[in-house]
Amino acid sequence: MKILVATDKPFAKVAVEGIRKEVEAAGYELVLLEKYTQKQQLLDAVANVDAIIVRSDIIDKEVIAAAGNLKIVVRAGAGYDNIDLEAATEAKVCVMNTPGQNANAVAELVFGMLIYALRNFYNGTSGTELKGKKLGIHAYGNVGRNVARIARGFGMQLYAFDMYCSDELIHNDGVIPMSSKKALYEKCDIVSLHIPATPETKKSINKELLSLMPEGAVLVNTARKEVINEEEMVELMEARPDFKYLTDILPGNHEEMTRKFQGRYFSTPKKMGAQTAEANINAGIAAARQIVDFFQKGTQRFRVN
Repeated sequence: MKILVATDKPFAKVAVEGIRKEVEAAGYELVLLEKYTQKQQLLDAVANVDAIIVRSDIIDKEVIAAAGNLKIVVRAGAGYDNIDLEAATEAKVCVMNTPGQNANAVAELVFGMLIYALRNFYNGTSGTELKGKKLGIHAYGNVGRNVARIARGFGMQLYAFDMYCSDELIHNDGVIPMSSKKALYEKCDIVSLHIPATPETKKSINKELLSLMPEGAVLVNTARKEVINEEEMVELMEARPDFKYLTDILPGNHEEMTRKFQGRYFSTPKKMGAQTAEANINAGIAAARQIVDFFQKGTQRFRVN
C-alpha cells in the first residue's frame, strides 16, 4: 500500500515522523508532497496511491479521477468541506475526518480572542471580564464541549444549542440546553460558533439572528467562513456600534470590515484554530492510524460519505 501525505501547508516535522512510524510499522510506503504550488503536482502525485492524508488541501472530482488506485482519503481535522464527497462516493473512495484531535486547540483560541476583544484589544482602556457573562455555544460537538470546559474556569454562565445533541448530555456537562438557536442568541452576551458549512447552515448567521443578541454582544466564529452572511454582518455592525465580531477565518470583505469597524472586529490572517504543535501532531498521527485500521481491519468509524 502506498500512502500519500499531500499538504501545501506541511505538518510539523515531528508529526510527519509520527505518521511515517505508523505507516511503515504496518508495512506500507509513505510518500510526501509538501509545499506544492500547482494542482498538476497533486494530480501527478495521486496517480498510483492507495490512500491520501490532507489538511485543507482540495480533493475534488479531478483529483479523485486521477487517483486510479485510491481507496481512502483522511482529512487531518474535523471539517471536510475541502473534499468532494459525492465524487468520492461515486469512485467508491472512503472519506474520513479525525474528530476531536484539534478540539482543544480551537477552544483555547476562542478564549484568546475573547480576552483580547473584551480588554479592548489591549489599547490601554478599561475593558470587561468573562466572569459572569452568558456564553452561548452554537453546536455542542467536540470543540463546543471543550469551550464549555474552559468557560467553567472563567465562571461564565453556559448555554448551548445543538439540533443533534440530546438535552440530557448537554445538561450533564453543567450547561443549560436551549430549545432553538433564536433562544440561544436572545439569551447570550457571547456566542461561540461551531457549526459545519452545509447547505442548511451557509449564510444562516445573519442580521436577523444576530440582532437578537443583547447590548455589548460578541460573536466568535472558529467554525467556517461560509456560515456567516457577510453582507448582513456589515449591516448589523453599522446598526449596532456595541457589537463585536471575532474570527479565525478571513472574511471575503475583510478590508471593508477593518476600515469600518476598528476596535470591534478582528480576524487572524489565516485559519488558526488547529495551528498548534499538539493539534498538528494529534491529527496527523490519528489520520495515519485510521488508514492502517481501514486496510487491516476494515474499520470505518469516522467515515463521512
